[in-house]
Amino acid sequence: MTSEMLGPDSVTWRFFGGWRGMLMGLWSGSMQNMHPKLAAGVWDHSDFFGERWERLMRSLYPISGVVFDLDPATGRQVRDYHLTIKGTMADGGRYHALDPDVFYWAHATFWYGNIRCAEAFGPPITEADKRALFEESRTWYSMYGVSMRPCPDTYEEFLEYWDHMCRRVLRDHDAVRTVLDITQLPPPPWMKPWMPQWLWRRQVAVVQHVFRWITTGLYDEPVREMMGLTWTASDERRFRLFGRLVDLSQRLTPSRYRRHPRARDAFDRVSGRVAADAPLLETPARNLPSGAERENPIHYCPVHTARRARLPWQSNVVND
Repeated sequence: MTSEMLGPDSVTWRFFGGWRGMLMGLWSGSMQNMHPKLAAGVWDHSDFFGERWERLMRSLYPISGVVFDLDPATGRQVRDYHLTIKGTMADGGRYHALDPDVFYWAHATFWYGNIRCAEAFGPPITEADKRALFEESRTWYSMYGVSMRPCPDTYEEFLEYWDHMCRRVLRDHDAVRTVLDITQLPPPPWMKPWMPQWLWRRQVAVVQHVFRWITTGLYDEPVREMMGLTWTASDERRFRLFGRLVDLSQRLTPSRYRRHPRARDAFDRVSGRVAADAPLLETPARNLPSGAERENPIHYCPVHTARRARLPWQSNVVND
């Protein structure tokens, strides 16, 4: 594994880890689960569908940390969360989460999601930025300590790979449809103290419609066709307008608070605002599973003592 690390001067640090990436949540989750072997692993092993908000908010920390921690140990930790995820598919084929082709597909959705996000919601991204993100994605992937065999050698080869996956490999699956349906979810954990259940139920159908529409706009056309989704010229115009409004809102937000806590913590470390040797910032305790499951690494549970994130809109706590 290479000793090279991405740092604050990288293009990846500039584009990855921002809150506008939350608009990519259904896209990322559904695209990953369209890989037949990855879908089988999630369906058979993950409790994602029983605690979707918590799992999302929990896994963002180590996944971001692979890029932002300046420590290759985080990548190996994320890799090892997947060691026991294996089994047999409905067609008799075998799957394992660390199958190089499966693991790389998940990584592809993360790094290429930076390009999709910037194209849709800003900030402006150049062709040079896209190529730099690809080159840096190889360094990022090397942090996991897994086979580099699936990694394309050039950006052009990656685009061919992505198109091939969308047209020839990806499939619809119950796991995909479940990701796309948020109507049965409870409020996110940080909302529960003040969001009445009846009010959440009234608005969640609207939230579902908006996020399904956003996700449809982010899909490649072959994926829309596979999923039976329509996208009109009018949809495209409204999608572009929505993206410009998102970009404007982010530009009006103080730069430090445009970033996810783990990414923000990384910039704080390199600037001296936080001690470089301070414990890593992890998800708030409300996002951890209960009981013995809290020690089960399959759930993206950190096993070390850590600082707990406190988010800027929570008036009852003080920010780290």
